[in-house]
Amino acid sequence: MARSPKAERNGQPVITVTDGTLIPQKGDRGVLSAWNISFFGALIILVTLPLLKPDPYLRILNFIPDGIIATFSVTVSAILGALVVGLIAGLGRISRNKAVNLIATVYVEVIRGIPLLVQLFYIYFALPQLINLTPLGSVIKLDGPSSAIIAMTICYGAYMAEIFRAGIQSIPKGQMEAALALGLSRAQAMRKVILPQTVKVILPPIGNEFIALLKDSSLVSIIAVSDLLRRGREFASTSFMYFESYTVIALVYLVMTLFLSRLVALMEEKLRHHGSHN
Repeated sequence: MARSPKAERNGQPVITVTDGTLIPQKGDRGVLSAWNISFFGALIILVTLPLLKPDPYLRILNFIPDGIIATFSVTVSAILGALVVGLIAGLGRISRNKAVNLIATVYVEVIRGIPLLVQLFYIYFALPQLINLTPLGSVIKLDGPSSAIIAMTICYGAYMAEIFRAGIQSIPKGQMEAALALGLSRAQAMRKVILPQTVKVILPPIGNEFIALLKDSSLVSIIAVSDLLRRGREFASTSFMYFESYTVIALVYLVMTLFLSRLVALMEEKLRHHGSHN
């Protein structure tokens, strides 16, 4: 989980480093803000290139829409799965049950120690061999998209678990104690009191993970998923226009990630505004 630039650990400042796109803040609304320059600059270039040179840029744009749809479908499915897995593992990480805590901790440490690319290969190539040795072999068939979704769900679920854990532990303990004093069970207090407050805390890092997952989804092109990058590679390999193809792909990814970062910023601001009125 990315930490605040002002955060400290043992009295020492902690530097924030994240692979997610910068989420624009409330004060970054000037015409010459970094987000505006990056987003509208990429959008203008993406629109201008086909107008100035329809061949090949217009042909490339007509070739990749299904790849964009595949990229979003895999990304959204994986992030939804990762949220569920992350919540369960995150609760396991703070569980008082030693067995549950150990299982959740081992899952987080093992998965975070294996690169996503290796996990993609394992799910797509190795796991089917194990499944075929069981009675489920004739029922379960893993194709490219399903393998990609499973691998990214498992991988990002481990990172989401740490986000949920840190978010839950950031809520003052008095909140839980007060809920228990009012007669709520620990499960009810977690569901009705702690988790709603946690959402406001974890939204920015979850937004960053979603954007990072969108970018990492380009890796699924190596396991027969016709995503945005694979469609660009197909066009480049048949036309030999590598510069033009990858320029368009890079611009489309940039527009998508920056657009999502703005949506996350708007959601965060809306939650903060809603919370200030409650």
